[in-house]
Amino acid sequence: MKLVTFVEGGKEPRPGLVVEGGVFDLGAEGFEDAIAFMGAPVSVQVEVARAAVQSRARIALDGVRLLAPVPNPPRIFGIGVNYAEHAAESGNKTRDVPTVFIVLSSAVVGPGADVVLPPNSSMVDYEAELAVVIGKAGHRIAASQWEEHVFGYTMMNDVSARDVQRATTQWSLGKSFPTFAPMGPWVVTKDEIADPHRLGISLTIGGERLQDSNTSQMIYKIPALIEYLSGIVPLQVGDVISTGTPAGVGMGRTPQRWLKAGEEMILAIEGIGELRNPVVGE
Repeated sequence: MKLVTFVEGGKEPRPGLVVEGGVFDLGAEGFEDAIAFMGAPVSVQVEVARAAVQSRARIALDGVRLLAPVPNPPRIFGIGVNYAEHAAESGNKTRDVPTVFIVLSSAVVGPGADVVLPPNSSMVDYEAELAVVIGKAGHRIAASQWEEHVFGYTMMNDVSARDVQRATTQWSLGKSFPTFAPMGPWVVTKDEIADPHRLGISLTIGGERLQDSNTSQMIYKIPALIEYLSGIVPLQVGDVISTGTPAGVGMGRTPQRWLKAGEEMILAIEGIGELRNPVVGE
């Protein structure tokens, strides 16, 4: 099952399920947004998904515009230096606990949306990441119980203004410029991903594959991240955990490579799909 948020014509954004031949409108089923569907009882989700497959009431996928699947997540928890090779290339040490920062929800955009280079940064970078979407709230969740709190998985490009990020020890502002959190194109439910720790992940610009790795290389796996985060902050339905990026970012290259207007970033993760976003100047 693939959960989306879409716009049809001039109508308000609505949640939907991608089924063969188009999008099943969850708004018509009484769900206000994607978070409302994720927070519904599993029995209701299964019943609605079955109805979506059987229904002829579908909107053609090429007749809608997809937004970020969770356009306004309660929180986005970014995980830093979670791949050893990326830690080495960025000059950061791995620590005894995960490195966590917050990305503001106002930075979220969807597939195909422009990533806008701000005038007060000359060092904007890309970061391909697997993102976990929480479907069941919880506090002090044991690592052994992690999966029952996950709704599914999506992709996030953790775009980062490195000069702003590294000006202080606090990273959040450098990662929260408008349009700096492209996400999507959908949330793939956990039952469709056999093991989120064995997925190929890559990022390509202009035909050059700049990042090419596998989520098996994460230092802190998803169970550990959920246990750690929820031990401090109760997790909410719709929270996003962006699990870190592998090696190959522009900051770690010689010479360093920064995003330029006119480029298109293509993030791909096995089992989820592609997330494409053009880069433009402000």
